[in-house]
Amino acid sequence: MNDRAGRRRARRLAIGTAVVLALAGMNGPWLYRFSTEKYHQYTINKPEYKAANGKWEIVDFPEEYRQNTIHAALLRTGKVLLVAGSGNNQDNFDAKKFDTRIWDPVKGTIKKVPTPADLFCTGHTQLANGNLLIAGGTKRYEKLQGDVTKAGGLMIVHNENPDAPITLPAGTTFTGKKNGKTFVSKDPVLVPRAKKVFDKATGRFLRNDPGLGRIYVEAQKRGKKYETGTQDNYRVHGLKGSDAKNTYGIAQKLALDKKDFQGIRDAFEFDPVAEKYIKVDPMKEARWYPTLTTLSDGKVLSVSGLDDIGQLVPGKNEVFDPKTKKWAYTGKLRQFPTYPALFLLQNGKVFYSGSNAGYGPDNVGREPGVWDVDTNKFSKIPGLSDPTLMETSGTVLLPPAQDEKYMVVGGGGVGESEKSSEKTRIVDLKKADPRFVDGPSLDKGTRYPNVSVLPDDSVLISGGSEDYRGRGDSNIFEARLYDTEKNQLRRVADPLVGRNYHSGSILLPDGRVMVFGSDSLYADAANTKPGEFEQRIEIYTPPYLYGDADRPSLSGGPQTIERGSTGTFTSSDAAKVKKVRLIRPSAATHVTDIDQRSIALDFKASGNKLTVTVPENRNLVQAGWYMLFVTDADGTPSKAQWVKVP
Repeated sequence: MNDRAGRRRARRLAIGTAVVLALAGMNGPWLYRFSTEKYHQYTINKPEYKAANGKWEIVDFPEEYRQNTIHAALLRTGKVLLVAGSGNNQDNFDAKKFDTRIWDPVKGTIKKVPTPADLFCTGHTQLANGNLLIAGGTKRYEKLQGDVTKAGGLMIVHNENPDAPITLPAGTTFTGKKNGKTFVSKDPVLVPRAKKVFDKATGRFLRNDPGLGRIYVEAQKRGKKYETGTQDNYRVHGLKGSDAKNTYGIAQKLALDKKDFQGIRDAFEFDPVAEKYIKVDPMKEARWYPTLTTLSDGKVLSVSGLDDIGQLVPGKNEVFDPKTKKWAYTGKLRQFPTYPALFLLQNGKVFYSGSNAGYGPDNVGREPGVWDVDTNKFSKIPGLSDPTLMETSGTVLLPPAQDEKYMVVGGGGVGESEKSSEKTRIVDLKKADPRFVDGPSLDKGTRYPNVSVLPDDSVLISGGSEDYRGRGDSNIFEARLYDTEKNQLRRVADPLVGRNYHSGSILLPDGRVMVFGSDSLYADAANTKPGEFEQRIEIYTPPYLYGDADRPSLSGGPQTIERGSTGTFTSSDAAKVKKVRLIRPSAATHVTDIDQRSIALDFKASGNKLTVTVPENRNLVQAGWYMLFVTDADGTPSKAQWVKVP
């Protein structure tokens, strides 16, 4: 056993110290007859231990239904959508083996769902109609340096014709005017027409600014001698007349360097009732690792991602209209790293916490701030500690959502950095001049923390790793509950499974939390054995479900409540209810869960009736389906009732 694993095991055995020491004092000889593991199991299964710390359990899925879960979303049916796509597996990708599962956590059933494209590293968000919007995914897997056999890279095609765009088909060849080397395009490209530029004062024509198209090209033959070292202009083969004169390519270095993943434009809605994907209009841009965020008008903003040539999308953001099922550019450019954490604020603007999942320059779009999407104005927010360690950090809107306080948890250095942060940072966006302040620290620097809001207003923070993708056996077998009122972290029961890259967590309608995924780079501390994807799903039952008191009942009531309106539900415990929360279901991937938010509802109790009022602000209460929880004075929540806010 390596030192780290030994320390981890010792920590697990030490938890619940007061109970253990008391038992040891009274029953020393008897206790020593237990093996250490049996003693540990005995300790963590004691009622008083579970009531204080909760309990973790592994879900027993039949082997034929296990998959490399990359994405998960809670559906309005109470079932969980588990999406793997090709599951970060090149063989699956080559065989077009794309997987989706639907799991019913109540009945324990799981079934396979046909998957229409490689939705590995897609983006997703809940829609007002209860469907899940899914956009982007994988067109090509990365190729590491050494595996690349043909020189290639980005070709910028210029069109100087102001009267018409030009389309170049896949297979178009480009030959350098200086280097004489020929490259072939992999896909078609539409190059817009040139823009005429006039002097604003005199109206005199000045020039044509060429239309630009981006395309990935490869050398015709294998080998290092077909690389280029500098920028060159390229003649486009197959064009005649004015097209040949007005159209040309410019490329920088075309080499045998590592080639990043490439994205797709495909978009779908997943129907939770029919349990199938429905194709909608594709995005304008191909995206791999995009973020989808619902805006004030109900349209969905799609941001960032790697495009169809493996380049970071150059700030071309677009919106999806759920009514027309079509996409349109926002008309303004703003660039972020991939999977940026973007949240709709109550004033209709968008908060960027600085959290992201990786790809992108280390000096572009990484500072947190408030973004007015309409005007494209971005106001930076100061005070962030460990500002260079925000990659793979988690961000959560702390409950209740009305307070508009956000917490950023952990994070690491850009790329494959070994650096990680133990910080939590909190920002109150209701203040006139908001700035980040440090919250309570974690024990260790933590990349990939899983963060879930609970119905009692606490926040579960679990898992993660100290190093990139768990390198050096650095998975963190720890969980904490954050008390939003006391601003304190409390250590609770340790997870049974390590979680890092490609993991996530989802609050279930019964108040438990499911945790999925993990994709360690190596399987040993020496970093010599390749890691295996973690297919086990784990359930955390919080302490509030182990107390002596029965959970409050909640039944009946309307299925739909308008903003500003009320709904009356039945509860034999109505007089004991202290909080009512409307919680938006999660859609989680890559430490990014934009959807989860817990909204406080005003309520009145009368006999066995509980009347709740939904706030009027549509930016606070976005249209869609929610879980309605009631909680008693002990923090014990009911099971959720599903409610739609139109």
